[in-house]
Amino acid sequence: MIYKENMIKQKKAEGGKKNILVVGGAGFIGSHLCEELVKENNVICVDDFITSDVENIRFLMAKPNFAFIKHDIAEPLVLEEIRELEKFEVKVFGVQEIYNLACPTSARKFDSLVMKTLLTNSQGTKNVLDLAVKYDAQVVHASSAVVYGARVSNNYVPESFEGSADILSPRSCYDEGKRFAESMIATYNNFHHKNFKIARIFRTYGPRLMLNDGQMISDFILNALENKDLIIYGGEDFSTSLLYVSDVVDGLIKLMKSDFGGAINLGSEVDVLLKDVAKQIIVMTDSSSKVVYKENLPFITSLPLPDISQAKAVLGWYPVTTLEQGLKKTLEYTRANKALLTNSMNETNS
Repeated sequence: MIYKENMIKQKKAEGGKKNILVVGGAGFIGSHLCEELVKENNVICVDDFITSDVENIRFLMAKPNFAFIKHDIAEPLVLEEIRELEKFEVKVFGVQEIYNLACPTSARKFDSLVMKTLLTNSQGTKNVLDLAVKYDAQVVHASSAVVYGARVSNNYVPESFEGSADILSPRSCYDEGKRFAESMIATYNNFHHKNFKIARIFRTYGPRLMLNDGQMISDFILNALENKDLIIYGGEDFSTSLLYVSDVVDGLIKLMKSDFGGAINLGSEVDVLLKDVAKQIIVMTDSSSKVVYKENLPFITSLPLPDISQAKAVLGWYPVTTLEQGLKKTLEYTRANKALLTNSMNETNS
C-alpha cells in the first residue's frame, strides 16, 4: 500500500500534524530528537532498551502526540496493527518522515552485543527502508564517523574521503555495519528512485549519555561529583572532536527538511585532548578527582576530524554550542538527576 501525496496534503489542510517515526528514539541522541520533534508533530518512538533507558523518554509519555513502541527493529514492524497508534490514524495517513538512529552503542558491553549490532545495522536498516518505501516517507539515517576508519592524521575528512576498512576486526559489526547500511540506502535510492539521506555523526556528548559505560564525558562528570578517578581509555595524547547533542538534533532536522541527497558530516571541527576536558570538569566541579589512564576499549577509538563545509553550505548548519557551554549544561543535568541516574546505572549493571 502506498500512501499518496494527496492524503498527506489533506492531513495538513485539516490542521493535523506529521506522523514521524524515530527508530532508536529512547537512546541518547534519539530522545533529544523526539523531544524537539514532538513540539509540532506526532512522534512514534521505537526502541528495545538494549543500550537506552526508559528514563530518557518518560517525560514525553504523557504527551498526547507521543507514542512509544517497544520493538526490536531487526524484526518486521507493522504499524497498522499497533493499537496505540490508532490516535495518529496511521492506517489512513501513514508516516511522513523516518529517522533511523537504531544501533547498540555500549562501549563496555560491546562484545556481548556484536550479533545485535550486526543485525540492527543490516536487517534493521532494511526494515526501516521497507517502511519508508511502503509509506512513501522521507528518511534520515544516522551513520557514523567510523565509516572513514581510524584517524591517521589531523586532516579533516570530507564526505568524499574513502577511508580505510578492516572487515575482519572485532568491531567490524559496527564499523562495517555502518558502511553496509549506507550501501543499502544508496541501493534503495537508485532502485526505488528515492532521496533517503545519511548523517555521518561524529563524537557527541550531552545529557542522557549512558553512564558507567566507557563513554568518558558522562562518566567524567559523575565521577568528578563523587571525587572518584576520571578514567581515560587511551593515552595522554587521546584527542577527539566533541559535538553537543542539541547541535546534532538541529543538523538532523535541517537535513530532513532539505533537498540534499547523500551523506553529510555532522561534527565539531575543534580537536581537543580528553585529558584537558577531564581537567576542565574537575575545575568546574571543584573536585579532588585525578585523571588516570587505562587500556583502550574496542568501541572507543580515535576518530578522524570532520570537514563540515558541505553542511555549512547546503544546510546552513554549524555547531553553535561551545565546549564550555555544553559541559556546563551536561553538568547541570547530571547534578539535578544524580540519584536517578545512579539508580538506573545500578539496575543496568545488576
